[in-house]
Amino acid sequence: MQMSSDSCFNVLGIALKCFRSLRDAMDYLTLKWIHILSSTVLFGTGVGLAFFFFVAHRMRNLDAIRFATRTVVLGDFVFTAPSGIIQITTGFALAYELSLDLTTLWFTLALLLFCIAGACWLPVVWIQIKMRDLAANVSSMEELPARYWLLYSCWITLGSLAFPALVIIFWLMISKPSF
Repeated sequence: MQMSSDSCFNVLGIALKCFRSLRDAMDYLTLKWIHILSSTVLFGTGVGLAFFFFVAHRMRNLDAIRFATRTVVLGDFVFTAPSGIIQITTGFALAYELSLDLTTLWFTLALLLFCIAGACWLPVVWIQIKMRDLAANVSSMEELPARYWLLYSCWITLGSLAFPALVIIFWLMISKPSF
């Protein structure tokens, strides 16, 4: 599953519609608090679920892997997806409140990195669902097909790309560098 630039802009369009309704209902400090809180949930859940998933696979225990794959899929839908939507929505709302020029380089880079992280995360969700289903249908570690481990390698690669993108976004948001 690939995320095209059109898909990224469709998500941004939805976020802009959400933010227009938020901007009238909330003041700046409330928006900033929600933005910071949701970034904590997004990043913390991502790191926590990745660690949990990774350790379960290092244990080479099928029951642990089954539990981890089920839980990580659920965690992405319950925490990661909503916090990602809240991030982009409150981010645009804050930019509006601050009358920020959206073509400012640091803001453009942060938005690009957010899209990159999202483009990595969407296939990761699909990968986790496939891995969950494959693990559910075997009775021993040895029965996990080569496809399972190929998916796991893709999961590691995509996560390794998304993680630094989010770390750099934090730096851009805090420092707001003028290049």
